[in-house]
Amino acid sequence: MNVLEIKDLNKAYPSFQLKDINMTLEKGYIMGFIGENGAGKTTTLRSMLNITAKDSGSVHIFEKDMNKHEIDIKQDIAFMSGDSMFFPRSRLYKITNIYKKFFKNWNDEIYNNYMSIFGLDQNKKVFELSQGMKMKYSLALALSHQAKFIILDEPTSGLDPVARDLLLEIFQSIVEDGEISILFSTHITSDLEKCADYITFIQNGKIIESSSKDDLLDHYRLIVGANELLPKYKDILIAHKKNSFGFTGLIHTEDASKLTDVELLPPTLDDIMIYFSMNGGRK
Repeated sequence: MNVLEIKDLNKAYPSFQLKDINMTLEKGYIMGFIGENGAGKTTTLRSMLNITAKDSGSVHIFEKDMNKHEIDIKQDIAFMSGDSMFFPRSRLYKITNIYKKFFKNWNDEIYNNYMSIFGLDQNKKVFELSQGMKMKYSLALALSHQAKFIILDEPTSGLDPVARDLLLEIFQSIVEDGEISILFSTHITSDLEKCADYITFIQNGKIIESSSKDDLLDHYRLIVGANELLPKYKDILIAHKKNSFGFTGLIHTEDASKLTDVELLPPTLDDIMIYFSMNGGRK
């Protein structure tokens, strides 16, 4: 079962456009949604959830049309942002008492269990929580109304490495039983190398790649060579950097057989995103 299917989604603004966005996520997996700031990640998420009106295209969640079944679908999803959307001086128990009224599947036992696991005090005010604790509280709310699809927009932004690593472990544990799926939008690609099963890469409002993480990394290679070799290989380079020691570039793996006098290295997600940003997102 596909928990998410986006087909030919378009949204135009005066200075930016989402163009024919297509994305599919199977149930029980984590998909990383990557791209530099301004690439279209948040606009895609807001459009697929009908927070922003899309111009065209279709969105199906749990195999239901979002336009026809929005209220029903939103009972089983949770949308969380790295920017806290809670009133800073409110106590957690007061927020919870309001939040739970909107969800028919709310379970107090699950909520209390996660508040204990995450070490959260319901009498604390929001402004007294660290950024990591705010995200844990958001997760406790999402899991307590038994959301089956969790959508995270820059959830680890502003967190220290220890807090980020702990959250990533929590995300992985959430999907272990195959019942919950996560769409994880971020520009911190090292997080996704630890936890994502699939990657969708967006640049300038267009999808560059959408595949398993391993397949995406296998599609590209870094090459390192002397500067005098650059003219020889310039036609197959997606983009390159030069320094006094030579050049480094990104190529499609299928072109690697043409190389005989340069070093080949596996790229990171960061490498892929950086080199594509250098050439304006052209494949």
